[in-house]
Amino acid sequence: MTTGALTAEALGARLPPLLVAANRAASTVAQGVHGRRRVGQGYSFWQFRRFVPGDPLARIDWRQSAKSSRGAPEGWFIRETEWEAAQTVCLWRDASASMRWRSRQVPEEKRDRANLLLLSLASLLLRGGERVMMMQQDARPIASRSGLDRLAADLETANDDSGLPPEVRLPRLGTVVLFSDFLSPLDDISSLIGRFAAVPVTGYLLQILDPAEATLPYHGRVRFRGMERDGDALIPRVESVRDAYAERLKAQQDGLAHICATAGFGFGVHRTDHPPEMALLTLYEALAAR
Repeated sequence: MTTGALTAEALGARLPPLLVAANRAASTVAQGVHGRRRVGQGYSFWQFRRFVPGDPLARIDWRQSAKSSRGAPEGWFIRETEWEAAQTVCLWRDASASMRWRSRQVPEEKRDRANLLLLSLASLLLRGGERVMMMQQDARPIASRSGLDRLAADLETANDDSGLPPEVRLPRLGTVVLFSDFLSPLDDISSLIGRFAAVPVTGYLLQILDPAEATLPYHGRVRFRGMERDGDALIPRVESVRDAYAERLKAQQDGLAHICATAGFGFGVHRTDHPPEMALLTLYEALAAR
């Protein structure tokens, strides 16, 4: 059997259970969420708003504008309608070495949970008429749930180990959703989100942590091995640094939340010992609110 055939066989063995789990999680969440009603080029009336320079003159509602005592542009009104065209949601999950780790407290790595959440969110969005695509070179949007298997295959090939998304062209006014442990320096993450906001796009960052990373439950003398060329650390008494560790983690999360809030992004934290449906519901509702 050729190497290509072996690879295809391995992918075929792994993807169906992942897709089944993703669709199951999406179905669970879909029972308790509502659609994403937005402004755009639909037909149902949404609201009137003041005219601003740059608005197409064809969208001015002259009847509503005539009710204003001012005939100048500042008295004109635009008639906005409900958004009915599909939006592309760009998805990315961290494939770096730190995402390949798990403690003995949980059965799956952080990357596996990120894969599940990404596919589950994609399934949920496709049910609602959105388009989704992976943030990688030459990726194509997917418009139906029949394309989920292609998205799952893209996950297997998206193995950039930089810990940050690649620089790819993003649709203006679109949405990006990033899954990672986000333990990279805050300056790097701030530059990334600033680049997204300049497109402009909005989005959501979901930090995925192993429970051991959240609580540092170890005791005594422990050697921690770096997974991304950051060396090892021998701690004589782990319990003596637990409080300092918790403060450092909180500072990282507070920094991430501040970066996201400044750019109009959402931010959340998910532990791999918690049900994926909880994170999926929170994430979907946050995207719906935006």
